[in-house]
Amino acid sequence: MAYKPNMEDIKKLRAMTGAGLADVKKALTEAEGDFEKAKDLLRERGLAIAAKRSDRETSNGCVLVKIENGFAAIIALKCETDFVANGADFIALTQAILDAAVANKCKTLDEVKELTLADGQKVQDAVTQRSGITGEKMELDGYNFLEGENIYSYNHQKKNMLCTLVQLNKDFEAQGHALTMQVAAMNPVALDEASVPQEVKDNELQVAIQKTKMEQVEKYVEVVLKKAGINPNLVDSDDHINSNIAKGWLTEEDAEKARKIKVEAAAEKAANLPEQMIQNIAKGRLAKFFKERCLVNQEFTMSEDKETVADYLRKADKDLKVVAFKRFTLRAE
Repeated sequence: MAYKPNMEDIKKLRAMTGAGLADVKKALTEAEGDFEKAKDLLRERGLAIAAKRSDRETSNGCVLVKIENGFAAIIALKCETDFVANGADFIALTQAILDAAVANKCKTLDEVKELTLADGQKVQDAVTQRSGITGEKMELDGYNFLEGENIYSYNHQKKNMLCTLVQLNKDFEAQGHALTMQVAAMNPVALDEASVPQEVKDNELQVAIQKTKMEQVEKYVEVVLKKAGINPNLVDSDDHINSNIAKGWLTEEDAEKARKIKVEAAAEKAANLPEQMIQNIAKGRLAKFFKERCLVNQEFTMSEDKETVADYLRKADKDLKVVAFKRFTLRAE
């Protein structure tokens, strides 16, 4: 006689695995009541779904943060849809993984994946199994940690989409909490100018130089076009030129003259750009980048006096400083 799982067994396996009723019933039936075999079947189903959907984008998920015994961490469990991301079981799994990571003071995501959860499952196996239950691709990402004293955390609007950590050199809870919100809102790339990687500095300077050169050339071309009696706005692209000819706002003759001016004037200006002026403007842009993207140089968002974060901290204590910060978000920025 074929085995038919009873409700007691179904509930027991569901409690052990977190799988759905239909999946549990099917696994028990195929395993003929063997719980270990049924658990293997559920895991295999999860692996199959994970492999099948490996090329899917995981743009949703759950981001959580926790501080305990001088160790703090942020972790994200990503999935495909917000429906799954907002599920109680999905959030609970993310929290269980974070709890284990903080308790074990993990320093890397690989360490986290190898942990064993309270139910006896390895973290990666638990994620794979949850993928099998929901039918969505899932992956761990965004693991960040800070270790030591005076660490403060923030889960933006408690929506599990953006979390931050800030560590100060002294215990100032109000200031620490305020800076966790600053980091959330202003997305700094580094603590201060010295902390910005040289590669980033070099890239930003090159971008600033190229942008400055382009602007200088464009300004010169506009001047030449105006001198020729042509409105620069009518000839700023080939599509506009053709469109404005069709509308009768531009003659074929002026269009041809404009094309010629744009090529010749641009080449002339590009060959005669004052290098020192370009460098000065570009360095000014780089300084603006440091002001906007380095935490201590940023304008403090909660201040009405347009003071910097560094000024805000000095008002509380002349020696108060930010030691480090971490931030992770699932939002496209």
